[in-house]
Amino acid sequence: MTKDFKILTLLLLVGIIVSLLVNLNIGFLSLNFSDFFSSNAENSQIAQLRVNRVLVMLLAGISIPTSGFLLQEYFQNPLAGPSVLGITSVASLSVAFYIFFSQDFLLPEFLQNSFLSFSAIAGSLVLMFILLAFSGKFQDKSFLIIFGFLVSALAGAVVSILQFYAENQSLKNYILWSFGANNQVSRSQIYILAAIVLFGLILSFKSIKPLIGNSLGSAYAQSLGVNLRSLKFLIIISSSLLSASVTAFLGPILFIGIVVPHFSRIIYNPAKLWQQWILNMLLGILIMEFFSIISESTQFPLNVITSLFGIPVILMMMLKSRKI
Repeated sequence: MTKDFKILTLLLLVGIIVSLLVNLNIGFLSLNFSDFFSSNAENSQIAQLRVNRVLVMLLAGISIPTSGFLLQEYFQNPLAGPSVLGITSVASLSVAFYIFFSQDFLLPEFLQNSFLSFSAIAGSLVLMFILLAFSGKFQDKSFLIIFGFLVSALAGAVVSILQFYAENQSLKNYILWSFGANNQVSRSQIYILAAIVLFGLILSFKSIKPLIGNSLGSAYAQSLGVNLRSLKFLIIISSSLLSASVTAFLGPILFIGIVVPHFSRIIYNPAKLWQQWILNMLLGILIMEFFSIISESTQFPLNVITSLFGIPVILMMMLKSRKI
């Protein structure tokens, strides 16, 4: 581990701690440190909501950039990511089906949360298998980006049809979910999200070493003993779990999976793959906590802020690659 990497990691950790403390103190009501341990019902409830908000942003900052990082390294395309490849859109479509068609079923809250995450993950897994099937047919992997945009458009059209025929309450629930309301996630939902993210991270860590060989070419990777079929399934499952689980509880958080790995490479270009894996998570946490602060200060939906930030960055990335 180089000295520069240690310094950068320390700076990011300091930035994360500062952003966490600021995020805990953002809101209509000022709280003291003692309020987080107070027996006062009102202050305790507000403090708990803020802690939940900070925790869910931390998990989102870990999972979405890691998902984008895995997809970019596997497809060898800096524009690959859960939102651009359509994974987020299909996960959103699956959640829409669940919200619109589950109103007549009376289920306990923990089962509702489980089915919500399961529907998003199932939809994203199906799309990832389709993408990998098509990746063998396209010589130019940039066609996968176009395919992802087409899938996103199709998913958006189907969601619009569902919204047109939906009942008022179902439509309201879906719209509130699609705004990315990070302060609406309960503690029980955070536990489910944390378990899924942890499992996805374990799988992503297992894929780091095979990805190093894969980056040198499939023939060379096989000569090193890399099982390309196993690697494919690791990427499918881990990236889908990481992106879809956040989408299930926070709504579609767009473009972060592309932008954070891009910034990570800029701030420390000679990093090894496992170092990039760590930097993605640290930088992702910092950025998502920062966006949460902006969202709470301005009352703008979270996914609007990520889009306003991500679209210009991706456009600059495309223009830069065009010049090269």
